Amino acid sequence: MLVRGTEDKEYAMSQKLNSAIAVIGIDIGKNSFHVVGQNKRGAIVLRQKWSRGQVEARLANMQPCLIGMEACVGAHHLSRKLQALGHDARLMPAKYVRPYSKDRRTTSVMPRPSPRRCNAQL
Repeated sequence: MLVRGTEDKEYAMSQKLNSAIAVIGIDIGKNSFHVVGQNKRGAIVLRQKWSRGQVEARLANMQPCLIGMEACVGAHHLSRKLQALGHDARLMPAKYVRPYSKDRRTTSVMPRPSPRRCNAQL
């Protein structure tokens, strides 16, 4: 547990209805993706770490929404698949993502997708 109560909050967030999610931000890694979902008011309702195989399967079961991610080779492939599922997948150039990163470490705590990254897509 990184911060007191973090695991409990993340578990509670995952139990929310998928229909409440309006915007999703995805931080693409080599083997794992950090996913943050917001409702229409901007409150975080989903914050999880998914494996590469889980992303498409879980997003297929959600209602169509806006999905923002950093542009890279894997993101282009993923965005085409998500658009086929009905989502509005948008890519951001890396120079616009850089300000949201807290530092250069690549631990599980850092960097997580910022809700502001999702809002920048609007």
